Amino acid sequence: MNRFLVTVSVLLLAIFAGQAWASEPTPWQMGLQPAASPTAAMIVELHDALLIVITVITVFVLGLLMYASIRFRESRNPTPSTTTHHALLEIAWTVVPVLILVAIAIPSMKLLYFADRIEDGEMTLKVVGHQWYWEYQYPDHGNFGFDANLIPEEELKPGQKRQMDTDNPVVLPVGKKIRLLFASADTIHNWSMSSFGVKVDTTPGRLNETWVQIDRVGTYYGFCSELCGVNHAYMPIMVKAVPPAEFDAWVKKAKQEFARVDEPEAPAEATVKVAEHALSK
Repeated sequence: MNRFLVTVSVLLLAIFAGQAWASEPTPWQMGLQPAASPTAAMIVELHDALLIVITVITVFVLGLLMYASIRFRESRNPTPSTTTHHALLEIAWTVVPVLILVAIAIPSMKLLYFADRIEDGEMTLKVVGHQWYWEYQYPDHGNFGFDANLIPEEELKPGQKRQMDTDNPVVLPVGKKIRLLFASADTIHNWSMSSFGVKVDTTPGRLNETWVQIDRVGTYYGFCSELCGVNHAYMPIMVKAVPPAEFDAWVKKAKQEFARVDEPEAPAEATVKVAEHALSK
């Protein structure tokens, strides 16, 4: 009985608390992760609206099935109707679903275009998928990049999360429009961050693009969401969102720690032009 009451209480909290869930996972957690970017906020808003639409449709269809089962059961309706067509009813059950789909398509297309590309990004982060780790490059902040590997369980320190923390987390500033470029060195991976509303494939021979603007300081986690091989489950994403001043201080240290000597530094404008050229093909 106590377990039942706890379950009911949690479900009620999930329904009425909305986005009150914390970013940390909790027992019996429901719903999407709290949005940390404008794109994620629009996804949550569309999700909640569609949930209402789906619920109404489900309840309506269930009501029709129950009515038909009771009203036209054999004991109450021994002589079935021979009616085979009803023009008005057939038009209604065709037109109404079409109108519902059109109403859903409008905000869906608006969201897709909003998340697609950004023309005035304030910085660029390039993400390259490998089997099985992520590589990150900061073309706008000097000639440096680094690999981010899963921290083995036996090397975890107190406070670090098993199969979620990486040895080199991605550091990004809050409040900045960040252009994200995605590529792959071997097979198809997928850079998925639910809190940012970002889920993009990294495809060999192709450069994909999206953007993010992180609204809150914090540490965010994601995972590869494309089956990419035997260690697919062991390439997490760890992003630390920090204030711009703290990000600038980190960049100064990162330039020395992760300096790349294999190729000369390229201007940020050149990187963007190369990306736009690749996307136009």
